[in-house]
Amino acid sequence: MRLAKVVCAVLVLFLLTSVADAAVRVSFIQPEKYHDEDFRSSSRRDGITAEFRKYFEKLGARYLKGNQMLSIDVLDIDLAGQYEPWRPQWSHVRIFRDTTPPRVRLRYTLSQGGKVLMSGEEAVTDMNYQWNPSARNSSDRFRYEKDMLRDWFRKRFVRLEAPRR
Repeated sequence: MRLAKVVCAVLVLFLLTSVADAAVRVSFIQPEKYHDEDFRSSSRRDGITAEFRKYFEKLGARYLKGNQMLSIDVLDIDLAGQYEPWRPQWSHVRIFRDTTPPRVRLRYTLSQGGKVLMSGEEAVTDMNYQWNPSARNSSDRFRYEKDMLRDWFRKRFVRLEAPRR
């Protein structure tokens, strides 16, 4: 019985160590120049970048294999929807339309043991973002962007699909 507990403890420690070795490093390159107007205010920008950094780290912890390192440079973000200042009572609310999908442009390098497995630069967008029932029914902030990035992350780093040209 005691041996079984020791084996289980070692196995759990091994699994935790292999997950802990996977890491994501996220950099936001000149976020004050991003297309979305929320990045023009430093207080909004800091909150948004912190949330996206945390989300990329969460994706990495969930999907990357042990000893893998993913470096992501976020080059531009245009959040889903836009403000419509010509509607005074709604000027502080994002209005989601088919013509305002989320867009994220990024550069990435996936490596393992010092060897580059994959790298590239992509513009990720979801033209059908309003048709996504899981995002539509979520109360999460940036739900459309997070669903889009989760799908991209799984395609690129779990299934290892090459980007479309």
